[in-house]
Amino acid sequence: MLESIRPFLHEHISGPLSGATINLVLLAGIAVVSVLAYHLCKLLLNGLERLILQTPTEWDDDMLDGRMMKAVSQLAPALLVKWLIPGLFGDTAESMHWLEALTSLYILWAIIRILTLLTGNLYLAFLKRPHLKIYAVKGIFQMIKLIFIGFGVIIGLSILIGKSPTVILAALGASAAVLMLVFQDTILGLVASIQLTANNMLRRGDWIETKSNDVNGEVIEVSLTAVKVKNWDNSVTTIPPYTLIKSSFRNYQPMRNSGGRRVARSIYIDVNSIRFLDSEELGELQAKGWLEGIDVADAGKVVNLQLLRKYLASYLANHPQVNHSMTTIVRQLDPTPSGLPLELYFFVSNVDWTPFEGIASDIFDHVYAIVGEFGLSMFQVPAGTDIARLK
Repeated sequence: MLESIRPFLHEHISGPLSGATINLVLLAGIAVVSVLAYHLCKLLLNGLERLILQTPTEWDDDMLDGRMMKAVSQLAPALLVKWLIPGLFGDTAESMHWLEALTSLYILWAIIRILTLLTGNLYLAFLKRPHLKIYAVKGIFQMIKLIFIGFGVIIGLSILIGKSPTVILAALGASAAVLMLVFQDTILGLVASIQLTANNMLRRGDWIETKSNDVNGEVIEVSLTAVKVKNWDNSVTTIPPYTLIKSSFRNYQPMRNSGGRRVARSIYIDVNSIRFLDSEELGELQAKGWLEGIDVADAGKVVNLQLLRKYLASYLANHPQVNHSMTTIVRQLDPTPSGLPLELYFFVSNVDWTPFEGIASDIFDHVYAIVGEFGLSMFQVPAGTDIARLK
């Protein structure tokens, strides 16, 4: 059918410029048909989009959005032109080579655009789902886009120069060392992003700390070449992903998920205040309720520090804000020149920063106040007022 159109035009168009005129008429006809094909395809895809929006699933809504439908409709006229040119210009293929090349480049651009849009929509779909947005996959999606674009550039060059893509790949292989140098950060970032994601080492929203880079805050973005962390002072630090792989970093997110945040803090007891308690002192402690539920030895045989340890252990065991499913210990550490450390090791149920600090402070306010009740004193370096009082 297409082969009969040119003879038909030859019968009705004559003259010295009949060949050029026929070519222009055919090109104009192809342009009109292409525009009609674009709008027809767009109309059909708009109807398909409305059907997709009515389905109960959300993945198809995210993947096949308006931009994707428009990109697919832009491919239809190019495929039509690619099919029409050989049939309408078969006898003048050499003169129409440039048009075929441009059409092939347009088709290639449309396909690459569809693939990159599909990749981008898949990443955005990940971000919309709470159980998937935590994964640091942005770098992987960025690399997939770069691979698509790289293949598109290679195939486009092969179309322009009329050579096989393998020839271009061979030429690129010869310059691989230069490419490795130019794209060093990108390659290292890709490998690091894959390692971070595959080993579940880092996710969006994690609280991380790295001493070497002075980072302490929440991860807000993990891309191919950068990890952005919003520090607790509201500054943003950007570090390469491979830095986290090369050096160590601390991730506090498992602590958040565990339901308990640790407190390991010591008070320093003045060794000179440690002694046995007599019956009168034990009676006073018993009357004030500090020895409730605690086994007490005979007067003159029980040490005040021992009673304090047992009291604090009981206090923590009954505190409503302490996670009792985790380790709770009140223990002595090695004596120091500053006194005998008595460490309280426990976990607070509320892991959020502000409530955690408030609960820990309330507990130690009570600890500081109760030490004197057991006849103990805390070690404190003499201040200037203490020295002046001696004079």
